[in-house]
Amino acid sequence: MKHHIQPLIKTIDSQLHALVSTIDILSAVKPLNYLQEKETFFSKNFSAEPSYHYKTTDINPFALKRKLYNLPLENIKDEDLYTLYLAVVDSYVDKIDQYKSIGSNSFLYDSLRYYGEPSEKDIHNAQFILHLPVNPKDTADNIIDAQGIVDILAKMVDEENYTWDMKLDETMVANALVSGTNVRINSNAKLYETDAQALAHHELGVHLATSLNANKQPLRILSLGCPLNTMTQEGLAILSEYLSGNLTLQRLKILALRVIAVKSMIKDKNFRTTFLILKETYQVTDDQAYTITARVYRGGGYTKDHLYLKGFSLILNAYQHEKNFTHLLAGKTSLEFLPLITRLIDKELLIAPHFITPAFRNPITNDAVSTFITQAIR
Repeated sequence: MKHHIQPLIKTIDSQLHALVSTIDILSAVKPLNYLQEKETFFSKNFSAEPSYHYKTTDINPFALKRKLYNLPLENIKDEDLYTLYLAVVDSYVDKIDQYKSIGSNSFLYDSLRYYGEPSEKDIHNAQFILHLPVNPKDTADNIIDAQGIVDILAKMVDEENYTWDMKLDETMVANALVSGTNVRINSNAKLYETDAQALAHHELGVHLATSLNANKQPLRILSLGCPLNTMTQEGLAILSEYLSGNLTLQRLKILALRVIAVKSMIKDKNFRTTFLILKETYQVTDDQAYTITARVYRGGGYTKDHLYLKGFSLILNAYQHEKNFTHLLAGKTSLEFLPLITRLIDKELLIAPHFITPAFRNPITNDAVSTFITQAIR
């Protein structure tokens, strides 16, 4: 290697990973009683505000923050590495507050501080998509169950030589979730076949691939993730759906509805109100309205869901203009850190991604309507 990685950096890297690698917000905000609360909500004619329960944690925020701040980052000589480690430590301090406040009134404010809230442009883009006429092709597809979804995902795993651990989970809010190399599929999921293909490109082509690439790095920092990597990672994942030819208008409408739901959650702070906005204003089915609403109310108010649409717009622009675009797949990276990541790869302190998203390697040409819509939301 051109730049030998100092033992001190390896030590700091290992210590940081040991301190925060178990902090997984997505798993922590999963309601333990999701199905029961859904049944109660419907049986009481949408009048019972769900009361979700979550796994308890034994994190001591003060002690953990002190250990993070005690890491001797000032001894890292490479300026880019120092910048990266300092930014990741600062972002995990915010995550610790968020993690500890799950289920309390403070969680919304910690979530807002970390993920932000929809801008006027985000709301405008969402409303533009929601006012587009439904594409009949989106609902003319075969519907497949969880096992059919697993079969589609397993095929991609074999073709791409991915490593994964997969299990079915009946308690999930989302259709699928990747954490590291663990992939959970909602055993109650039913999707149009095109949406299931999109799910494979989204969850495996990006979320699993970036986890596997991070595991191949000489340092574990990209397994933890750059600050605010959520918007970049979700943007990459939606772009993967688009470049594989599986991003339907119906899927974009769901992303737009999430933006509307986050806005309502912040403003109204009432599950039923948000649910009824989706159901009555946008004619969303009861099941879908509940799922979208539950996603943004879990934990006490989770604003992450407005980032999918914004992330897609930003990443589509980067795909078209950034010559080192695929370096974003090197791990859990952020778009704003792309120049820094590229410099670290050039110095061989990090390595270029081994697994390249199949849709990025062999993109299809989308039809004129899809191209117009995606350009219009930028």
